[in-house]
Amino acid sequence: MKTAFTLITLIILLPFSSAKGAKGTVFNDKNKNGKKDKGEPGIENIAVSNGKEISKTNKQGEWELPHDDDTIFFVIKPRDWRTPLNKDNLPQFYYIHKPKGSPKNLKYKGVEPTGPLPESIDFALIPNKEPDTFKAIFFGDPQPRSIEQINYIAHDIIPELVGTEAKFGVTLGDIMFDDLDLFKPSNANLALIGIPWYNVVGNHDINFDSEDDAGSDETFHRFFGPNYYSFDHGPVHFVILDDVEWSGKNNRYKGGLDEDQLTFVKNDLALVPEEKLVVLMMHIPLTNVGNRQKLYRLIEKRPYTMSISGHTHWHAHKLIDEKDGWKGKEPHHHIINVCVSGTWWKGTKDEVGIPHSTMRDGAPNGYSIVTFDGNKHVLDFKAARQPASYQMNIQAPDKIDQQNAKKEFIYVNVFNGSSKSKVKMRIGKKGDWVELNKSVENDPSYVKTREREATNSKSGKPELNPPSPSDHLWKVQIPPGLKVGSQLIEIEATDHYGRVHKGNRIIRIEK
Repeated sequence: MKTAFTLITLIILLPFSSAKGAKGTVFNDKNKNGKKDKGEPGIENIAVSNGKEISKTNKQGEWELPHDDDTIFFVIKPRDWRTPLNKDNLPQFYYIHKPKGSPKNLKYKGVEPTGPLPESIDFALIPNKEPDTFKAIFFGDPQPRSIEQINYIAHDIIPELVGTEAKFGVTLGDIMFDDLDLFKPSNANLALIGIPWYNVVGNHDINFDSEDDAGSDETFHRFFGPNYYSFDHGPVHFVILDDVEWSGKNNRYKGGLDEDQLTFVKNDLALVPEEKLVVLMMHIPLTNVGNRQKLYRLIEKRPYTMSISGHTHWHAHKLIDEKDGWKGKEPHHHIINVCVSGTWWKGTKDEVGIPHSTMRDGAPNGYSIVTFDGNKHVLDFKAARQPASYQMNIQAPDKIDQQNAKKEFIYVNVFNGSSKSKVKMRIGKKGDWVELNKSVENDPSYVKTREREATNSKSGKPELNPPSPSDHLWKVQIPPGLKVGSQLIEIEATDHYGRVHKGNRIIRIEK
């Protein structure tokens, strides 16, 4: 769906175009069977796209759009409606038009030939009241390379989400680790959470044997539909982007957005009121997208935007400002999301056989739960199989020589911290509160864990990947004059959203 259309873009659109092309109806699916039956009326003023142009339905719910032989049509789900779901709880909001199907020489199967264009492409919508405040789940990089690792996700993450109050979930790319045959069992497992699940294409979800970017998403299309699109939920507008550009012959990828996609975003946002929060979801972090300036120009005048990605296998809040060419009144908030797979499912296995898989910034593997409230949001960092209160790792020596205490440091990794956070501590109930300093460096706990596991391995080499400087680490020298004996370290740390989290650690002071 990355082909270049030569037809004129339909930006806003009469309710029903007179141009010849594909056509159909968006209808109220009263009996919820996904088919347009007698007595099921069309719905007016619903946006439908071919991945570039957008048409709005007329009073009868009819739409019409140009196409070529590699087009995915999709309805842009409006507020207070939902689309049908398949057996894996994947939203069915699109129609794939590939008369000859995907290329046959791909290692992983693409789309079967769809044949001639139907006389009418009809999209079902089902009434679904959506409140102003709701939650959504975000997975960064589950990235299993085998059924064994599919099972890790099944035991490490999914059970605690069954019955969630979140309205939908999103995987932010690298759904797989190259083996696209694993989409099927992974989708079946995620379906058990019981909510609609959207997917972003990642650099490990593509057809590496494709000669160009246009053919790299064929297997993704078969399972998930278009590689970029948008939808509303409650008062929020969500845009899923494909920012992975595959070079084919050079067997490399880079971060980028093709022109058709940028045109779609421009046309899409022209229909979105300024008072709405716009959430951009992608795989490669926005600051690593080569032509991000073009995207900045489309969103920087809007008062409410945020974006979220995966890819790096560490968690961070980035405030994009004029240093990166952003011209908005306020910095743009970009979240690099915690990874389900942590450090690619590496590390010593625990008592149930799952690797600890600590991320390269010293934070645990897990996922995010974002609460949207009107045009505001709050992100909760959730460590896998840990209580919601587990929000930091306090690092200090078990014992300290009283005379040399000031040579030692206390580190605090606040998993959801950012440049806006403050961290303070006291030692003992009568101790003074001391503010810690933010320090962008390798997390000492991760470094020690990597070294220890390498020493204990048969090869003597580390399995864990090298550390990455943590964006949410604070440290302070241990103050002198501490009394001999066991002492309690108390930490109070604010996260990016100003919420205070508390933690304790015990140290022992010796003469």
